[in-house]
Amino acid sequence: MTGTQPREQAARRGLLRQRGGGSQVTNVELFFDLVYVFAVTQLSHYLLAHQTLAGALRAGLLLIMVWLLWAYTTWVTNWLDPVQIPVRLLLLGLMLVSLVMSAGLPEAFTDGGVLVGGAYAVMQVGRSAFAVWALRGAPQRRNFERILCWCCVSGALAVAGGLAGPDVRGGLWLAAVAMDLVGSAVGFYTPGLGRSSTQEWDIEGSHFAERCQGFILIALGESIVVTGATLARLLAGPLAAPHASAAPTVAAFVVAFIGSAGLWWLYFDRSAEAGARAIARSADPGALGRSAYHTIHPFMVAGIIVVAAADEVVLSDPRARATAAAAWLLLGGYALYLAGHAAFKAVVWRTVPWSRIAAVGVLALLGLLAPHVALLTLAICAAAVIVAVAVADHLLRGQTTGVGPGTASDAAPGAE
Repeated sequence: MTGTQPREQAARRGLLRQRGGGSQVTNVELFFDLVYVFAVTQLSHYLLAHQTLAGALRAGLLLIMVWLLWAYTTWVTNWLDPVQIPVRLLLLGLMLVSLVMSAGLPEAFTDGGVLVGGAYAVMQVGRSAFAVWALRGAPQRRNFERILCWCCVSGALAVAGGLAGPDVRGGLWLAAVAMDLVGSAVGFYTPGLGRSSTQEWDIEGSHFAERCQGFILIALGESIVVTGATLARLLAGPLAAPHASAAPTVAAFVVAFIGSAGLWWLYFDRSAEAGARAIARSADPGALGRSAYHTIHPFMVAGIIVVAAADEVVLSDPRARATAAAAWLLLGGYALYLAGHAAFKAVVWRTVPWSRIAAVGVLALLGLLAPHVALLTLAICAAAVIVAVAVADHLLRGQTTGVGPGTASDAAPGAE
């Protein structure tokens, strides 16, 4: 061994997080997340501007692209220490590229395709290449060598999609995200390099769970911003006119806030903390991170974004008759969130969350009521479903623990 090798190995060890003590989320990771607040806002506005089935599918595809860029970075920073200057500079560079991509999201299928596709490729390939360099001598390096091969293919598809016409752009971008999703599912199998197992993805479970919880908060923050900004716009405009009635708008504002608070409650009252404990204690945290967090959490994020768009529609004219598009936004957003949360609980605790399934059924039945009532009425009914699930959780928790509703346990969350 030469004299430079010990120094190189020490430097590499310096880029790795310290394991075993429960890694904390760093300030630079939270700073990195700020770009994704903007990205979520852009997606919400895109959905509002394209209230069609094609628009919803395109918004969903863009959300998957945004989520994968954020999630892949979270995997990397679970192993590499963002406090170290090279890793910090990586995050700042990725943050800049993410900002460019977010700016192009509203025009992703028109003039902004190159920005979105190019940014996706730069982030996926650049981050993976950095990890291969930073993990020299570490057991995780071979895994990132495989990931880099898959990201080169998905990146090429993303760039091709950005350069292609709008008619085929969606198909190429769908192929790009499919490469990244399928790659994870098959262990990034690469000829000559083999396949990764989730046992090799020895992540710090509590850190990974906390990062995903943070993205849920980002999405919920968007719903709060949309609600407040829409109310402020109305108070300065239509509601400022003489004899204008503010009561329906104020009622819609309160209902929107209750709905957002209910979504927060369902996840953060118990599931978030208990899920973090579950992945931290898991014998295979990589597998649970891939299924419960990497794959399932974006469904909850999507539900929140759709509800935020629906809140703006309701606040703009609460007395209007509920159209099919508005009803799909409102009821579909809540249903998507509940379905995602049900899947999360089922995967982590291996039980059937009947309250969520029943609530999705009730929301579907409310769809029959939608054409006959005002938007405000439909919003009140939808928010009442969310509140009912939260109340049921509280009551069932007391029955499960046997010591009264306010006591926490690890066993109860999955059964609610």
